[in-house]
Amino acid sequence: MSSKRKRKKKPVIALVADHHGEIFELEGYAAVGMAGESLVPLNTANTIKMPYGGELMFLPDRKPILYNLNENRFEALHENPYAPGKPLFPVAAFNSPGYVASYISAYRENQNAGYLPLFSYGAAGWLNGQFKSAAILVDSEKRQDLRQMRKPDIIKGIRRMRARLPSNRLRTHLETCALEYGCPAAKNFFLARYEAPLPTSEKCNAKCRGCLSHQYNDAIPISQRRIDFMPSADEIAAIALEHISNVSSSVVSFGQGCEGDPLFAAEAIEPALYLIRNATTHGTINMNTNGSRPDILAKLLKAGLDSVRISLNSVRETYYHRYFRPADYKFSDVRNSIATALEKDKFVSLNYLNMPGFTDTPQEMEALIAFLEKYPINMIQWRNLNFDPIRYWRFMNVSESHGMPLGMSKVLKTVRRACPHLKFGYFNPPKERFKL
Repeated sequence: MSSKRKRKKKPVIALVADHHGEIFELEGYAAVGMAGESLVPLNTANTIKMPYGGELMFLPDRKPILYNLNENRFEALHENPYAPGKPLFPVAAFNSPGYVASYISAYRENQNAGYLPLFSYGAAGWLNGQFKSAAILVDSEKRQDLRQMRKPDIIKGIRRMRARLPSNRLRTHLETCALEYGCPAAKNFFLARYEAPLPTSEKCNAKCRGCLSHQYNDAIPISQRRIDFMPSADEIAAIALEHISNVSSSVVSFGQGCEGDPLFAAEAIEPALYLIRNATTHGTINMNTNGSRPDILAKLLKAGLDSVRISLNSVRETYYHRYFRPADYKFSDVRNSIATALEKDKFVSLNYLNMPGFTDTPQEMEALIAFLEKYPINMIQWRNLNFDPIRYWRFMNVSESHGMPLGMSKVLKTVRRACPHLKFGYFNPPKERFKL
């Protein structure tokens, strides 16, 4: 028998908010995470210290589900015990880039509750003077660490680029992204570090439920305005070459949250790729896309793309369609794009949009592993799906109920065992790290 005793799991104290939006801990109750219909009390074993840069949010028109430590049962609290008659609201964590939520903040909707804004809503609590988060680290790179993005340095970089590229419309657009929307990728361009964005496309052929820049549902506000012009090939190449020439192991990427799908801007991107590659062999040129037009993607891969990241919420066609709602393509086109990029020996990633309670069901995990065996991609970027969790589970279970969630931690471990050579991460890697 081992002399080491297992460390006792301590419950994480619940966080709630009052009708003024003030967040406080509620003694006698443990925080609760949910994944679909599964409820799990939070403790020291299934949480970590809330990462720097994470934010806490209270959820309106909802009541928190907590775990009563004295009575050993789950409760949905309707009112503030310190202010009888006043409502109590659940609190969720929007975790920093590089972390995947393992559980959603547990709550019940009030009658006529509206959609939540486009964030992820991780479970959170409080213990020993620290905020705790139900999250898993998948990428430790400091690419989007806010501590390394000081506003004075960003302003300095903007002034430098205004002098270098005074009439470049894409540079002007990226200024808005950096200063108004706080886009980390745009900030990194002006800070001359890591990965720079190259938004190009006004159009898209999917109606993603969680699209950040265009919504077909008036009840969901967009997070940022979509680019309203297509930059010229010269404008794109100028931005890319500025970044590549000033950054070691640099990445430049088409396909951002402030645009449609870049495959609809191929008329500008293809000549831009030739301009970039005629000027330098350095830097990694990446494209984030829905992969809906494999014929167009093949041309862009030939023109100079080094890597491609395909967005999926599920590898099962029915559930892919329920979220992406493709207008003029099929899931088979997405699979063909992945196959095309692999055939051309390009680095292929999945932008895998995760939601505990669906992603971690047995059906999803088994389908993912089967998909990875058929399409031996290089990397999964585990990303939190920014969408109202209960609404997501609702339309994902329209025709079929899924099994009890296994937990995101188990999914990550199982996929790792099944595909030991598959990279896990969050960010697009430079080509210097493709083979590592």
